[in-house]
Amino acid sequence: MRKIVFYGAISLDGFLADEKDRLDWLFATDLAEKSTYEAFEDKVDTVVMGRITYQEAKKMIGNESFYPGKEKIIFSRTQKESIEEGQFVSGDVVETLKSLREQPGKMIWIVGGGNLLNPLLEENLIDEYWIQIAPVLLGKGKRLFEEGNYNYRLEFVETTQMGELTELHFRRKD
Repeated sequence: MRKIVFYGAISLDGFLADEKDRLDWLFATDLAEKSTYEAFEDKVDTVVMGRITYQEAKKMIGNESFYPGKEKIIFSRTQKESIEEGQFVSGDVVETLKSLREQPGKMIWIVGGGNLLNPLLEENLIDEYWIQIAPVLLGKGKRLFEEGNYNYRLEFVETTQMGELTELHFRRKD
């Protein structure tokens, strides 16, 4: 069975993006040429995100391919077409991820948060978390963890320092 994982950065006050979906605060964070990203990405073959996250990522990189070689599943209520190496889908996030988990392959990476992450948290489907915390307070924006019907303890794995970022790695307790 494949693992469903979250890997992403947040502000110290828990935001994934500012109130205009920008990540300037993250790109201004000094990593001191250290990163766990490449090693993490090698373990992933499927990337799951919402439409807004997808559109914001495309704005940042332009016509370049992002997450090359990875299947991309983008949840959207409005768009249905196929994209390079992936597709837009609608429907139940939980059932879709349960089905993906049963297929052969590497880890499934949840990119973004909020509407996409919350139902997965409520079903306790996230196997591992890599959360990088940046030393910035945004005050407003898109939260990683929204209110929901979930309440459980995770197992601490390790902490990694990457310049100004502190990465916390946790896994689900079974």
